Amino acid sequence: MSSRTITPRRTAAALAATCAAALVAIAPASAAPAGLGDRITGDAVNRHLIALQRITDSNGGNRASGLPGYEASVDYVAGKLRGAGFDVTTPEFTYDAYYLDSFSLAVAGQPTEGDALEYSPATPQGGITAPLSVAAVDDTPGCEAADFPADVAGSVVLVQRGSCTFADKQRVAGDLGAAGAIIYNNVDGPLNGTLGDPADARIPTAGVTKQVGEALAGQAGAEVKLDVQSRLETVTTRNVVAQTRSGRTDNVVMAGAHLDSVAEGPGINDNGSGSAGLLEAALRMGGNPQTENAVRFAWWGAEESGLIGSTKYVQSLTFEQQLDIALYLNFDMIGSPNAGYFAYDGDDSDAVGSGPGPQGSGQIEQDFVAAMAAQGVELEGTDFNGRSDYGEFIANGIPAGGLFTGAEGVKTEAQAAKWGGTAGAAYDPNYHQAADHLGNIDRLALERNAKGLANVVEAYSHSTEAVNGMQTREERARLRQAQLSTFAAHAEGRAIPHGHNAS
Repeated sequence: MSSRTITPRRTAAALAATCAAALVAIAPASAAPAGLGDRITGDAVNRHLIALQRITDSNGGNRASGLPGYEASVDYVAGKLRGAGFDVTTPEFTYDAYYLDSFSLAVAGQPTEGDALEYSPATPQGGITAPLSVAAVDDTPGCEAADFPADVAGSVVLVQRGSCTFADKQRVAGDLGAAGAIIYNNVDGPLNGTLGDPADARIPTAGVTKQVGEALAGQAGAEVKLDVQSRLETVTTRNVVAQTRSGRTDNVVMAGAHLDSVAEGPGINDNGSGSAGLLEAALRMGGNPQTENAVRFAWWGAEESGLIGSTKYVQSLTFEQQLDIALYLNFDMIGSPNAGYFAYDGDDSDAVGSGPGPQGSGQIEQDFVAAMAAQGVELEGTDFNGRSDYGEFIANGIPAGGLFTGAEGVKTEAQAAKWGGTAGAAYDPNYHQAADHLGNIDRLALERNAKGLANVVEAYSHSTEAVNGMQTREERARLRQAQLSTFAAHAEGRAIPHGHNAS
């Protein structure tokens, strides 16, 4: 997830003064008091995390799509849902998965810590050897040809992160004849970078920390040895989709979480936490609840490879089938060990990054604020930055929202004072690492978010009027068609995996 700075949406005092009004705001979305969250316990959610950890331990240490740990995770979730009476499918899809077999980087004869950006092309066997050139650092480093030195052709060029995507930086460098690129962070911490899509990958590209990059910036002309051995393989994997047997099927409430981990570890927070919270909510609701609207739960595959499962799912639906989805709720990391408490900024009131979501997304945000305020938790906004599975829903005009406890972003002093935890440290210091195991969970945050998501899902199962006004399908069709051009940027960015930064 992005580490962009978040502006607090409401002060604690303002929230306390308006809490009652906020709770009234969610009332139209429920014909009965929201009680599903009361039946969610942290112990029950944690039991699913224990299951995912044991699956990981028995299957090579990860649950990455296309590998046995992921398949076992699908079987676990689908089996639980079938036992609860849901209509369950596990639709297959294929995609090109990126595998990095080996990586090494040395400058001036010294081994240099770094990693290949996802989808980086391979070097020839044995790597490439070339002089280091250094791109200028300005407001848009490496985004225009003028940023690069005259001797960039044939070199491995060092570029600072910022402004444009990593794919753009290496494309411009490649057009100028660079043999490779090293992109260094402009904030502390690992880069976790991606070129977004194999089609955008031009030259072998490494990522290094800010400290390493700043040290290399003074070594122009030094010999660089860069060796990237990578490959693409076609992988077949599955989503899990479960729908209640009751409720309107032309005004479906949809909620999802990605089930896959990265290859580096168990993925218990990312995203066992969202998967477990959503699963427990589904099990407590049951497959045949007394609701006005059908509820469709989804667990996505290959999110870490570029939001593939959710994107292919939405694209597999006809326009009419997309119209049947009233809204989409996303839960990606809800138990971060140094937890923040965020809801997606549906109305862009923070004015950070991307614009608002489709009409109704602002109401979804308000309803999550109210649901968490009822537990004494003040939320802040987080941008729709294209790094999770809401992307393709937004791109097709479907209102969206959700909860998030933070990834590699750093908790501020004000947030630590408000929420507890450690200021100046990442929300999840083990993000995308082998240590993302059962010990990497804030169980209070996990329980709070699981209760909050359950209450909002249940509320919308009774009525979505506050979000979509219960429009006719014809009215909804006109609205979504009008919004498609607005959200085209999300569609263009759908290959950006939540697990890595694209810029």
